Amino acid sequence: MTINRLSLLRWGVVLLPGALLYFFPVPGFDAGQRHLLAIFLATIVALVARPAPMCVSVLLAMTLAALTGAVPTARVLSGFANQTVWLIFAAFLFSRAIGVTGLGMRVAYLLIGRFGSSSLRLGYSVVASGALLAPFVPSDTARGGSVVYPAMRSLAQACGSEPGPTARRIGSFLMLAGFHGNYIASAVFLTSMAANPLIADFAWKGHVRITWLGWLAGSSVPAALSMALVPYLIYRWHPPEIRRPEAARALAVERLKEMGPMSARERGLVAILVAVMAGWVTSPWHGVPNAFVALTGISVQLIFGILTWEDLLSETRAWDALMWFAPLIMMADELNSSGVVKLVSQALFAHMTGWPWGAALAALALVYFYVHYLFASMTAQVTALYPAFFAAALAAGAPPMMAALPLAYLSSLNAGMTHYGTGSAPIFFGAGYVQPGAWWKIGFRVSLVNAAIWLGAGPLWWKAIGLW
Repeated sequence: MTINRLSLLRWGVVLLPGALLYFFPVPGFDAGQRHLLAIFLATIVALVARPAPMCVSVLLAMTLAALTGAVPTARVLSGFANQTVWLIFAAFLFSRAIGVTGLGMRVAYLLIGRFGSSSLRLGYSVVASGALLAPFVPSDTARGGSVVYPAMRSLAQACGSEPGPTARRIGSFLMLAGFHGNYIASAVFLTSMAANPLIADFAWKGHVRITWLGWLAGSSVPAALSMALVPYLIYRWHPPEIRRPEAARALAVERLKEMGPMSARERGLVAILVAVMAGWVTSPWHGVPNAFVALTGISVQLIFGILTWEDLLSETRAWDALMWFAPLIMMADELNSSGVVKLVSQALFAHMTGWPWGAALAALALVYFYVHYLFASMTAQVTALYPAFFAAALAAGAPPMMAALPLAYLSSLNAGMTHYGTGSAPIFFGAGYVQPGAWWKIGFRVSLVNAAIWLGAGPLWWKAIGLW
């Protein structure tokens, strides 16, 4: 058997920081806290460096935590009993149903055919299609890669825009509008990005309850502003040469004709999606947790054949998320209950002692936002940093909901700055329509706009509706 030396080197890089922390004393930490933090640190480095698939890294960490006694064996598998894990699992299955029935592409082509009379309106149609699908597709990679990107690629080709000399005809604008709209949609709903329920779980540990409806109430106005401004600004900063893309609109109409009328499976799926969303919205009244509302929707789909058991087994992203999400939640719970998060946040943010809470929160939020240049995964950053930054905001005196919400929404909005910051970024960037320099420049400009909206107008809106 041949051993891959490069793989071993990568694992060495991953394990070195954790090993140093594991074996050498750290002031203020007892041995158990140090060992748990070491395993967690090695896991986060592995999620960023990717010496192996994320699921493999997390499974190894979970096993190591049990073997070393860093986590009692009775609690090592506790993450699989967490409702957040099953909500994400169910949401990925909704994404599968939207894909296999063709409903996702139908929604995209309907909007484009109806509103695609100009390049700018076409850009808004792209953003709207992603936002409509976002509550039931908890992955910007799945949403962008399976629906938004294929539609954009087809429309660009229909207008004679290919990577290279003709990219600026309309293809580069569509790719930028589709990408930036896609991750903004991730911030809108509790179920539109895999790490959002994890954030809600972290906030609940700090006695802040963020419901599905509460998350949407907080995001609604800032998201509307972002979705209104960002496509227009991209249109101004990176204008397409074609202003009236009749070919794209004609293609959307033609594709809808080819698809024909809505099938019984599509109509059934729409009814189930509406019922599930109603269940999420009314959860505070009927008391059924969101995860079980979602699982009810999946069960009904299986009963009526909208999804088959083979579809469920084939949705590898759902099983993958189940396997890596549960151990991460377990480790996060252990870090919190053992006092590690409190110690780390005190050590990192001690210099903010005495600051007004508004200034401290703004500084924390901006650092949290722009440190994403160092991350290739929104989930990795949330897992590594959200608890500590949230604890620091609480310690600075910020109202609990104000400590939770800015960091929560910025956990999605930070994905737009680079071509590696989230799973959908390499898909849109890899099409070849936008050069790296333009991608980074526009990404930074858009980040300033989003930061101004969500940290400026956001708190005013949250105050107006009584969230803090």
